[in-house]
Amino acid sequence: MFKKFSLNTLLLFIPLTSLVFCFNSPKNDDEKMSTIMISVKNTLSYLHYSPKPINDAYSQEVYKHYFDMVDGSKRYYLQSDMAEFAQHKTKLDDYLNQGDLKFYKLTIDRLYQRVDEIDKITQDILSKPINLNEDEILVLEPKVKSNPVSQAELALEWKKYIKYNILQEMESLTAKEEMQREKKDSVQKFKLKDTIKLEILTPEQKRVKATQEVKDLVTDTFRRFKKRNKMDWFTVYMNAYTEVFDPHTNYYSPKNKEDFDTQFKGKVIGIGAIIQEKRGFLYLGPLTIGAPAWKSKQLSEGDKILKVRSKPSEDAVNVVGMLSDEAVRLIRGEKGTKVTLTVEKKDKTIREVTMIREEVAIEDTFARSIIVNSPDGKKYGFINLPSFNADFEDAKGRNASDDIKNELIKLKAQKVQGIVLDLRNNGGGSLTEVGDIMGLFMNEGAYVQVKDGNGKIQTLRNKANTPIWTGPVVIMQNELSASASEILAGAMQDYGRGVIIGSPQSFGKGTVQTFVDLNRFLNTTDDFGSLKLTIQKFYRVTGESTQRKGIESDIKMKDFYTYSEIGERYDDYALAWDKIPAVEYKPVNYFSVLALQKGLEARLANNKTYQLVQESAQWKEKLDQEETISLNQEKFNEIMMMRKAQIKKFKGLEKYNNGLKFTLNADEALREKKDEAFTKKTELWVKNLKRDLYLQEAIEVISEMK
Repeated sequence: MFKKFSLNTLLLFIPLTSLVFCFNSPKNDDEKMSTIMISVKNTLSYLHYSPKPINDAYSQEVYKHYFDMVDGSKRYYLQSDMAEFAQHKTKLDDYLNQGDLKFYKLTIDRLYQRVDEIDKITQDILSKPINLNEDEILVLEPKVKSNPVSQAELALEWKKYIKYNILQEMESLTAKEEMQREKKDSVQKFKLKDTIKLEILTPEQKRVKATQEVKDLVTDTFRRFKKRNKMDWFTVYMNAYTEVFDPHTNYYSPKNKEDFDTQFKGKVIGIGAIIQEKRGFLYLGPLTIGAPAWKSKQLSEGDKILKVRSKPSEDAVNVVGMLSDEAVRLIRGEKGTKVTLTVEKKDKTIREVTMIREEVAIEDTFARSIIVNSPDGKKYGFINLPSFNADFEDAKGRNASDDIKNELIKLKAQKVQGIVLDLRNNGGGSLTEVGDIMGLFMNEGAYVQVKDGNGKIQTLRNKANTPIWTGPVVIMQNELSASASEILAGAMQDYGRGVIIGSPQSFGKGTVQTFVDLNRFLNTTDDFGSLKLTIQKFYRVTGESTQRKGIESDIKMKDFYTYSEIGERYDDYALAWDKIPAVEYKPVNYFSVLALQKGLEARLANNKTYQLVQESAQWKEKLDQEETISLNQEKFNEIMMMRKAQIKKFKGLEKYNNGLKFTLNADEALREKKDEAFTKKTELWVKNLKRDLYLQEAIEVISEMK
C-alpha cells in the first residue's frame, strides 16, 4: 500500500491494478539493482503526475544531472573519462528500461579508481613542503572550469585545493587568536578573574599546524569515501533518473527511508546520544536528558565508542573506523531490547554499558511557544513550528496540530493579545496537519485543492467548528518556508484570518508526494527501498497554484535569503505554475494590510539595522559569486583583511537587541530547574529571539491589528 506521508500527505487511494510487475527474488546485488531500475522506471511511467517520455532527450538530461551530483566540482574525473562516458549520453533511457548497470558500474568503478589515485597524490603533496608564495589561482566556480586533462593537471588541481584549505585554516587560527585577545581585553577591562591563556603562534607555526589539520581532513575524507557502500552511489544514480521528472521525486534506499521516517515522526528508538565521528573514531556527543545513555550514569559526552553489541545473543561489533551512520544503525533497534556499548573513558579505562532501548523524541521537530512582552507592556504569544510532523503508525504519537493546540491553550491562559506563528525555514510535512491547524484559528472551510495527473480535482476541508484562538494572528515566513507551510499561510491569507510577514515570496513547492514501496511488486521479503513520487499538485482556494510562485507576503521584508537563488523557480526540472477554478469560500476577517505595510515602511525607512542586514546579505551573495581566488599567501591575506574590514561593519548585527522580553511557560520554567541540556538550549533560543529584527516587526504589526 501507499504510505501516506511525505512533504504532503493525502488520504487518497490510487488504484494499482494496472501496475503489477512480477519479479523473482534477486540473487545478488547486481540483480537487485537491476530490478530496482526497472521497478522505478515502471512506477515513474505509470504513476508520476506528469510522466516524461523515456527517450534520448531524457537520457541527456539524466546524464547532465548525474555528473552534477557525482562530480559537480570537476575534481575527480579526467577529460578522457568524460569523453568515454559521453558515448553513453543518449543510452541512459535504454539502460533504465533494461535494468542495465553498465553505465553505473563504469562511472562508479572509475570514480573509486580516481579516488585511490588522488589519495596517493594528496599524501605525496602533503609529505613535502608546500610553497604558499607562488602566484596561483584556484577556480571556485565549476561552471567556468573543465575536468583535468591529465594526471599531472589533476595533481595540480588538488595541490591548489590543498593550498586553499591550508590558507583558510591559517586564517581560522588567526581569527581564534583575535577572539581570545578580545575576550581577554574584555575580562581585564571589567576587572574579572582572568583565566584566559593566549596562544599566539608564529606564521610558521600556523602553517605547520594548518597543514597537519588539512592532512587529517583529507586523509579522513578519503577514508570515509572508500568505506562508503556502492549501494549509496546507486541511490545517487537512481536519483539522477527520478529528479529529472521533478526535484521532489526521489529513490530512497531502506536506510535513507528509515532516516526520513525518523525525522518525520520526530522520534527514534535508541539510547538518546548523538554519535560524532573524528579522525576515524566514533565518540558520544551530547546525551538527551532522561534517555537510556543519560540514565545509565556510566556514559559521558566525549567517550570513545569501541564496540556495539546490538543483541545479547550476538557478538559485539568493532566500530573503530566505521562510519557514524553504520554505527547508529547498530545502536538503534526495537523498543525494550538491549544494546551494549564498549567505551573508552577519558581516563583510558574501558567500560561496558548495557541499556534498554527507548523511544527518544527529537524535540527540535516539535512546536514550541514563549510569551513575548513588548515595550508597551502588552503580552503576545510566539509559536515556532519547525515542521508539520505526524506519526501515522502510532495513535499516541505526536503531531504538529496537537502540539500547536497545546501551545495555544497555554498562551491563552496567559491572556496574550495576539499570536505570532513562525513558519520560517519550515520545509513542510503532513498536509492533513494543515487543515487541523487551520481549525484551531477559524471555523470549517476549504483549505486546499489537489489535482492529480488525470485532471481530477479534490477539495480538502477543515471540518472543525471549535477554534481555540480567534484573536489576531501574524504568520512569519521566508524563502525556505515550503509545501505545507505555504498551504497554511495561503489559506490564512485567503480567508483574511492572518497577516503574512516576511520575504517577498516563499519557496514555491506546490506538489504532493507519496511513498511507494518497491518490494510490493517483487516476490521477496527483502527491502528494495521506496520511491517518493509526485502524484498531485495543490492549489489555493482561489485556484492559484503555489508552484514556483509560492505565497506572496502581505508585508514584505527582505532577508538573508532574498538575494540568493533559493526556491522552486530556480530548479530546471520543477513543474510549471498553473491555475484551476476557485472553490466557494468566505473570508472571515479583514485587516488593512495597506495601513500595516505603510507603518512598517515608515519604521524601516530609518532602521539602520534593517539596512545593514540588506547590505550584509548582498555582500555575502557577491562573495558566493566570486569565481576565482589567489593562492599567494600575501594576496590571500590582503583579501581576508578586506573581508574582515567589511565584517566589522556587520558586527553590530550580533549585538542587536530588539527590546522584547520573553517569559517561559510555567511547564518549561519548571523543566529548566532539572534539565541542564534543555536550559542551555532555551538560553540560546531566547538569545536569538532577542536579536531577531523580523520578530520585532511582527510584534509591531500584530499590535496594530484590530
